Amino acid sequence: MPTPATPSAPQSSGDDRAFATATATGLEDRLQRFWEKNRGAITAVLVIIALGIIARGGYDYFKAQREHRIQQDYAAAVTPEQLKSFAATHAQHVLGGVAQLRLADEAYTAGKSTEAIAAYGQAATVLKTGPLASRARLGEAMAKLQAGQTANAEAALKTLANNTSEALSVRSEALYQLANLAAATGKSADVTAYADQLMQIDPASPFAQRVIALRASQPVTTTPSSASDAPAISLPAIK
Repeated sequence: MPTPATPSAPQSSGDDRAFATATATGLEDRLQRFWEKNRGAITAVLVIIALGIIARGGYDYFKAQREHRIQQDYAAAVTPEQLKSFAATHAQHVLGGVAQLRLADEAYTAGKSTEAIAAYGQAATVLKTGPLASRARLGEAMAKLQAGQTANAEAALKTLANNTSEALSVRSEALYQLANLAAATGKSADVTAYADQLMQIDPASPFAQRVIALRASQPVTTTPSSASDAPAISLPAIK
C-alpha cells in the first residue's frame, strides 16, 4: 500500500503580515517624500481650485441677484415712460424685449404706426424665437398694413404663414389677414386658397370660422361655357 504524500507546510501568517507591513511602510515613505518635494506646487493647485470654486459660486450668486433685480424693475414698470426706460436700460434682455412688445401694442392701438413698427421690430430682434417673437413679427406686419405699406405687409404675412417654425396661432392669423386683403381687392380665388391653407394647418383656430365665413361671402364665379355647349343659333335662309 503506497504511503500518502506528506502535505507541504502552510506559509506562516506572520510572514504575510510582515510583508504587508513592509509594503505599506514603503508606500508611506514614498508618499511622504513626494509630498515634501512637491508641497508647494500641490498647495498652489489646491488654492487655485478653491479660488475657482469660490469665484464660480460668487458669479452665480451675483447673476441670480442681478436677474432678480431686473425682474423687480420690470414688474415696477407700469407706465409707458417707465417701460421705455426699462427697455432702454435692458435692451438685450428678454424682459427688455417683452417691454418693447408692450410698447408696440400700445402704439399700434393708438394708431402710431411708425412707433409700432420700430418697437415690434426691436422686440422680435431681442426675443428671437418663441411665441412672443412670432407675435412681434405679426404685429410688425400689421403695423405696416396700418401705415399703408400694403405690399410690405403682405410679403411679411406670407412669410409668417409659410414658416413652420412660427407659432401656429400666428400662422393662422397671418393667413386670415391675407384672405382679408385678397377679399378687399376682389381676388376671390386667393381668398379660397388662403382659407384652404388655414383649414389644413389649424382647423381648430378661432380664425378658421372667420375665414370660412369670409370665403362664403365671396361672389360665385362661373366658368364661361365653351362654344360646343352654346345653344345653336338658326340663321335665316338667304333668298
